[in-house]
Amino acid sequence: QVQLVESGGGLVQAGGSLRLSCAASGSISSFNVMGWYRQAPGKQRELVAVITSRGNTNYAESVKGRFTISRDNAKNTAYLQMNSLKPEDTAVYYCNFVEIGQNYWGQGTQVTVSS
Repeated sequence: QVQLVESGGGLVQAGGSLRLSCAASGSISSFNVMGWYRQAPGKQRELVAVITSRGNTNYAESVKGRFTISRDNAKNTAYLQMNSLKPEDTAVYYCNFVEIGQNYWGQGTQVTVSS
């Protein structure tokens, strides 16, 4: 089992920045993928960014150039630096952890961007 603890959400004005953190604990394999997804009211959950334990990344087109995902493998923690935030980035952001045969979700953290 893997447990995920998220932090860093909040309220920010458009153009501002936030940094999300997701700490994983438990039985963690050496190769895994950590990422962030988001879900706005009335919409489906969508990919924001993912990063493998080897450092390979993938981003949604809508956040490229504004968001940066990184991780500290020694701490089993992933980070999402969000800059130039827009009102359309408002959503609940969920941390995701995937390893062979297993898929885990965090509890979600609210990000609200005011115009």
